[in-house]
Amino acid sequence: MNSGIKRLIVIILSSLVITGCGLQSIPQAKNDVDATFAEINNQYKRRSDLIPNLVATVQGYAGHEKGTLTAVIEARAKATSVTIDPSNMSAQKLAEFQKAQGSLSQALGRLMVVAENYPQLKADRNFSELQAQLEGTENRITVARNRHIEAIKLFNNQVTVPFTSWTNAIMYHYSPMPQWTVDESEIKAIQAAPKVDFGTKK
Repeated sequence: MNSGIKRLIVIILSSLVITGCGLQSIPQAKNDVDATFAEINNQYKRRSDLIPNLVATVQGYAGHEKGTLTAVIEARAKATSVTIDPSNMSAQKLAEFQKAQGSLSQALGRLMVVAENYPQLKADRNFSELQAQLEGTENRITVARNRHIEAIKLFNNQVTVPFTSWTNAIMYHYSPMPQWTVDESEIKAIQAAPKVDFGTKK
């Protein structure tokens, strides 16, 4: 082995040692992606669990709004049926997951708009509590999703940017993960939902 190759090997190894080689940072970044995605799932499940009681409450005052109620029920069924494994996530599967959750957000937004037409429903304590829980959950979903986006960004940097990418190529063989996109329809649906005004409660 000539001196030039030896010198190159020494430089590469020194660089890897200086940067931590990615031996710990890459698995840690992967764990952060998994943990932040689990939190998103937890918040989506929390929202899904609120829906049956919400629909039942609305139905008690506005049972003839069958189209809106059915849309929420169907969107919930679709959203709960689409699952993804963060360790084997494709861009197509992620887009399908986001679309299903976005459709549920839109359906819930329409339900909240319909509820505005029923003063007795708005005055119902159970409905107000469910609405407040739903709004809080939507906010937590946004926070959890932003954390997950940052975790994916860090992980993708670890596996694609030298020098840690060299360790990934040799030891881990991870591919960059597909990144979440901002779902404008979901954001608009959340923003359009009437806010809970506890000052109007009697």
